[in-house]
Amino acid sequence: MKMNASLIAPTASTPLPSVGASALSIHHVSKTFPGGKGGPGTLALDDVSFDVRQGEFLLVIGPSGCGKSTLFNIIGGMLTEFSGEARVGDRIVRGNHPNIGMVFQEESTFPWRTARENVEFPLELRGVAAPERRAQSMHFLELVGLEGFENFYPAQLSGGMKARAALARTLAAQPAILLMDEPFGALDEQTRLLLGDQVIRIWKELQQTTLLITHNITEAVQLSDRVAVMSFRPGRIKRVIDIDLPRPRTSEMVSDDRFGHIVGMIWSDLREEAMRGLAASEQLGGASRAAKSTPTH
Repeated sequence: MKMNASLIAPTASTPLPSVGASALSIHHVSKTFPGGKGGPGTLALDDVSFDVRQGEFLLVIGPSGCGKSTLFNIIGGMLTEFSGEARVGDRIVRGNHPNIGMVFQEESTFPWRTARENVEFPLELRGVAAPERRAQSMHFLELVGLEGFENFYPAQLSGGMKARAALARTLAAQPAILLMDEPFGALDEQTRLLLGDQVIRIWKELQQTTLLITHNITEAVQLSDRVAVMSFRPGRIKRVIDIDLPRPRTSEMVSDDRFGHIVGMIWSDLREEAMRGLAASEQLGGASRAAKSTPTH
């Protein structure tokens, strides 16, 4: 069986910088994907730079096709061919890094393993003894609210439960930096809000540096310390917005006037970029239709 690199448990973590220092630094990162059949390539990211403070919750938001997932795959070591650099502390990231764990938007639990056995998987790879694996897996299942479901298989779990099981498995590897790429994207709005409450509680308890990709503005404001808004392709950091709302935050805050004001501010930036994306798509579609309608001789 081919192993998904995202599921491979890290080895012993390298110490991160002291509290208040930068845990992750992105410097002038650009990425171009080659074109097919010798055609022009696609510039997905263009000169992206930002820092993430240790223990911070940073959220990245942008229109479809802006390069958010490309950026996360670079940080997570899934893409190694790019210009610029990503650093964890003083170490350059090229490939998997022991301090970074990733949770993806697509289904990633093993269907032949129970929830507990899924969470134990990275611990098995590290050679953790069975009794300790069981204790740790139960701890993380309880942390994500899946106690009582440890012996259920993924097919027996709801979408939200499977997302939490995948999160628990990544947490079991104990990464110092957690990357989440739309982990709740397929869920309904109510479930997303409630899972957001759990994510905040876990983040506070584990004190992890966390980066999350989303298309959901409400989720962005509910969870983060700062929101980095990306432009339409090629992806750039358009603006970084401080979320100056008090913590602890819960889903009840979404009706607050200040919450709504911040949502509106982010939407203003996103709407401009989404309109650019829509215009580019329509232009490309028009050119394609014109080419098909041109008679050949």
